[in-house]
Amino acid sequence: MSMFSTGILVLTSPLQTLPLRIAPVLSSAAQLVDRTLYVHLHPGLNLSSGSQPRPAFLPPVVDLSTLIARLYNNAADVCGHLDVRVLLTNIRAQPSACGGTAAPNSPFPTPQPLFHCPEVVLTDFAPQDPHQSRQVKQCLEKYAGHCYVCRPGISSVLLHPQPGKQQQESQDAARNGDERKAEPMETYSDVVVGGTFDRLHGAHKTLLSVSCLLANRRFVIGVCDQAMLKKKVLKELIEPYSVRVQRLREFLQDTKPSLQVEIVPLEDPFGVSIVDPLLKCIVVSEETRKGGEAVNKKRIEKGLPLLVLHEIQLLKDAHRDEIEEEKISSSSLRSRLLGTLLTAPKDPSHLPPTPYVIGLTGGSGSGKSSIAKQLEVLGAARIDCDKLGQEVYQLGTEAYHKVLREFGSEILNEDKTINRRALGAKVFGNQERLKCLTDIVWPEIALLVKRTINQAREEGKEVCVVDAAVLLEAGWTDLVHEVWVTIIPEEEAVVRITERDGISAEDALRRLHSQWPNGKQVEHANVVLSTLWEPEVTRKQVLKAWKLLQKRIQQKKER
Repeated sequence: MSMFSTGILVLTSPLQTLPLRIAPVLSSAAQLVDRTLYVHLHPGLNLSSGSQPRPAFLPPVVDLSTLIARLYNNAADVCGHLDVRVLLTNIRAQPSACGGTAAPNSPFPTPQPLFHCPEVVLTDFAPQDPHQSRQVKQCLEKYAGHCYVCRPGISSVLLHPQPGKQQQESQDAARNGDERKAEPMETYSDVVVGGTFDRLHGAHKTLLSVSCLLANRRFVIGVCDQAMLKKKVLKELIEPYSVRVQRLREFLQDTKPSLQVEIVPLEDPFGVSIVDPLLKCIVVSEETRKGGEAVNKKRIEKGLPLLVLHEIQLLKDAHRDEIEEEKISSSSLRSRLLGTLLTAPKDPSHLPPTPYVIGLTGGSGSGKSSIAKQLEVLGAARIDCDKLGQEVYQLGTEAYHKVLREFGSEILNEDKTINRRALGAKVFGNQERLKCLTDIVWPEIALLVKRTINQAREEGKEVCVVDAAVLLEAGWTDLVHEVWVTIIPEEEAVVRITERDGISAEDALRRLHSQWPNGKQVEHANVVLSTLWEPEVTRKQVLKAWKLLQKRIQQKKER
């Protein structure tokens, strides 16, 4: 079957029977669509009546929010690679309930433009007569064009053309009294929610969708920025604020364009929620409920009306491993990025193709050397730049004479070798003197690195790992094909350095602050690793990174 980049899935099953049908229908859709799948709930839509069906309003009912949560949960399980978006444009209170203004008969007076233009329209509708399939498909294409701006000549696919099954379900549901009046959902003029919204996933989409159902005028979103990101797991991998905001805008513009959306940066746990008098409802999960209660406490202090706390269930993550949370969360998604290629390597045409050279770097205490040793066990030739640095200072070398000329004979031991501690004291805290030293030493180490890589080539090594704390600062990235960075939180690094080197926490911090921060290193990284968890977790990460690297090397050979 041909693949489409973007599709619309029109679900016509009754809401009562839909939960059982969602997973198989999404599975079928995922075989045809590979990027964005819009889902339009239209229970009872008849595509074989001969007349052009018109979309109608669906009232916001409690069952709908449960159904949407189920839909995003199923999507995470069966088609996690797809960007699934449930369109809420036809879900709203009846026009008479909205201030008595006359509204058009259809929620789609003109076709709605979507961020990704649909190329195929899919449905779970099953015609009673299989010979009607062609007529149903034509009707479906017209219907999609009536509701949304689609690609000219849009294709259509019936996903479950089992004759009459759907109509039977509808009749059964009605006979069993399932047409009972659904519990209406309380809606509010102004709704607020807060979060990081990193790499918009199913749990975010559920939270946002339920908020959209609750809000009938304005939706305010506080997005964590700077100070609020400090304690986040793998915070260096969080998308920039502007990217997260853009994704939110896009998603909400697609799902409910009638809402007035306000997105504001969140610099503390409360933000706009404790100052805006118009807000009526805050949407929380079981883990953020306490935060919602704290918001209300602050509002009482400020003489503002209390917010209704609307709590939603968190989605369970079927794909989690031992270090990940049970719920679908951004931190789990970030941990899955470890060991994968985050950005494509720069053009390596100035380097020999073999050995393939990895530049491995990371701050003090980050576990860089233990990862380098694991890569060596897997078959890489390890080049330890600390050892090469010691070689550079050897008696009689080029660098030895230059350092002696620059810093004087008082840095020598009795046997005329350089006393590294005495030399360190001369440059400590003096950027200018330190630069003098690194300008002498770093080019010499780079020459030794090149020589060692050439040796590895002669020995037939496929991969080299240059283990170098100063890889980025020294500008050695032009010696390597890829840059791998190991990161751990600063507080964890301080604990490790003090235990390992027997120095004070202050000295450990000073050392860390003299190096590039994690965030700056990650900006230059093709692959990121972290030794924050148990050694077994690091081993799995390294093995994953190694296997993916072998694939990349193989693909290069085949080109």
